[in-house]
Amino acid sequence: MENQIKKTGCCEPFDPEPWQEKEIIWKDKIFIKDRVKSFFHIPLDFGKKVVKNMELIERAGAKSPYQLMLTDEKSLWAADIYIDVAKEVLGAKIAKLSGTFLTKVFEGPYQNAGKWAKEMEEYVKNKGKEIKKLYFSYTTCPKCAKAYGKNYVVLFAEII
Repeated sequence: MENQIKKTGCCEPFDPEPWQEKEIIWKDKIFIKDRVKSFFHIPLDFGKKVVKNMELIERAGAKSPYQLMLTDEKSLWAADIYIDVAKEVLGAKIAKLSGTFLTKVFEGPYQNAGKWAKEMEEYVKNKGKEIKKLYFSYTTCPKCAKAYGKNYVVLFAEII
């Protein structure tokens, strides 16, 4: 009998394979952009912002085929989130990302983010490239990560 993951109804189960050590090129990829307040990189209103933006996306019929959200850790006190959309959404701030990105999937507690960033830097350097900007993609909320038994995080390194 096949072992199937029971969906939570919140975040979809994440398949790391399509994102592991890939090179992705985006030209004007559309995202909704929002700002999350943080306290020493711990998000304070992340869930509220995601719910608000997902409601806008649903109403606009702009849900992307992938459940992709990038986080740019701007400072100890704030982060920008980018939610992938299929088209522009009225009432939301839109950002378009262009560039070449190397990806790598990590698994474990969020406290490993600094270690993962160093590993990503080494991975990019070994490819003969430099990081221009680093984004974190938290693939599930903490509750769903616990339910699924895995906490996957994908790092997207925009390269020079």
